[in-house]
Amino acid sequence: MNQGTLYLIPVTLGDTNTNQVIPEHNNMIINQIDIYIVENIKTARRFLKKAGLIKAIDELTFYELNKRTHESEIPKFIKPLLEGKNVGILSEAGCPGVADPGAEAIAVAQQKNIKVVPLVGPSSILLALMASGFNGQSFCFNGYLPKDQKDRVRKLRDLERTVKTKNQTQLFIETPFRNNHVFEDVLKNCFDSTKLCIAVDITLPTEKITTKTIDEWKKTKIDLHKRPCMFLLG
Repeated sequence: MNQGTLYLIPVTLGDTNTNQVIPEHNNMIINQIDIYIVENIKTARRFLKKAGLIKAIDELTFYELNKRTHESEIPKFIKPLLEGKNVGILSEAGCPGVADPGAEAIAVAQQKNIKVVPLVGPSSILLALMASGFNGQSFCFNGYLPKDQKDRVRKLRDLERTVKTKNQTQLFIETPFRNNHVFEDVLKNCFDSTKLCIAVDITLPTEKITTKTIDEWKKTKIDLHKRPCMFLLG
């Protein structure tokens, strides 16, 4: 029996029209799939409807893969692929497998030699890097910084040191309600000459991607509270 294909389907980064950031080809693939591995079923169903799903959504099967999912459940999600059925993975926002629990299912699929096909779509990491003016030849995405402030400050200084010694752009994110706290930590603990790019609300009407030195940011008022944001040091 031929195995199915695992499609990695990007999701909009916010309340953006899908035709602005999602290729028409993706919509065609969506309408060929009956089984999805998702981080949250409710938001996944909402996205599929918005993306142009034609078939009845109640006919679809959803497997939820998030921080509450036990590792032992993942083989069940992959089983349809071994039976010849195509499966899609949806993130909460952006590209599956990048800062996303879907990577665990992708890893199992790779181990079983299942074909994995990433589809084109919005990535806040690459879009922010493109607009930052920083080194795009060498960069590192660090995900979330430590929650503890002392550990976070220590990590920020390590990232800044890497920027200075290797000329490597450092990217990181934070839970939106903690954005302002992280921003304050950057201003208090990085050198005035270090450059910081803040990419907020990427692809949304309120999108703003700005690069300034730390010294310049200290003179700027900006509210990042509860706004999806990417931070870059360069």
